[in-house]
Amino acid sequence: MNIYLPIAEVSVNAFVLLGLGGLVGVLSGMFGVGGGFLMTPLLFFIGIPPAVAVATEANQIVASSFSGVLAHVKRRNVDFKMGGVLLIGGLIGAAVGVLVFNYLKSLGQVDLLVKLCYVIFLGVVGGLMFIESLRALRKSKRISASKFRKKRTWIHALPLKMRFRVSGLYISAIPPVLVGIVVGILAAIMGVGGGFVMVPAMIYLLGMPTKVVVGTSLFQIIFVTAFTTMLHATTNYTVDMVLAVLLLVGGVIGAQFGTIIGAKLKAEQLRILLALMVLMVCAKLAFDLIVQPSELFSLGTVGGH
Repeated sequence: MNIYLPIAEVSVNAFVLLGLGGLVGVLSGMFGVGGGFLMTPLLFFIGIPPAVAVATEANQIVASSFSGVLAHVKRRNVDFKMGGVLLIGGLIGAAVGVLVFNYLKSLGQVDLLVKLCYVIFLGVVGGLMFIESLRALRKSKRISASKFRKKRTWIHALPLKMRFRVSGLYISAIPPVLVGIVVGILAAIMGVGGGFVMVPAMIYLLGMPTKVVVGTSLFQIIFVTAFTTMLHATTNYTVDMVLAVLLLVGGVIGAQFGTIIGAKLKAEQLRILLALMVLMVCAKLAFDLIVQPSELFSLGTVGGH
């Protein structure tokens, strides 16, 4: 059943969109990521313009993340205090990101920017996560985790310390705010929840326990992506509500299944699966940019019409 998307100006099969939403919802529940790192490129592949995909996907992430958070709250795996600190930086970053997005959109370069950002960030983050996951798999889970959390780093020397009881941490609020800012910028420019950056940062930089990271990441993602969607809708008018609703329905359902699956896998297994998925999407986007250079020229001509 094909439906017409007015903002995107394309016709797409409704069941395909529901399926994509469900897939991303499963990833959200399993890994604590909004799933935009996968959904936005998939929307590119089925013909949705990048500007519309970025703005609309941020809206879908809100629902799938909210659904996932509810499941993690029941398990008491959400550090609301840490989530609040991350959120402060996230809102600041989202506002900055939308300003940059709007400026590049006026120059007609936003489509190319979005795709290049995906290739760079997914390649770097996916590679680092994959290497670290392989190391973790070779060691005992309990030993490696305890050693990591006890090790003092430069973060412990920073001022403005706060106690995060759920995470078992007493660290400066500065690193979480900076992580939030980066994630907010990514949410605005790339249409992602930023979980693929936030999750490894919370584990390896902040030293949070893996079981708390997923739920806390989703909690922060909800508010940052909702704020980003509002800014895009009021400044760019690129949020396609028909597309968003179909992705929302699939995402909410998928997140519940993802949470169940994630609870049955070991933390190291989850990390390496996420790393492989990030690298696969990166490779596909890079391949398209290199093998189909004609699309790069068409991006520049769109603004001229």
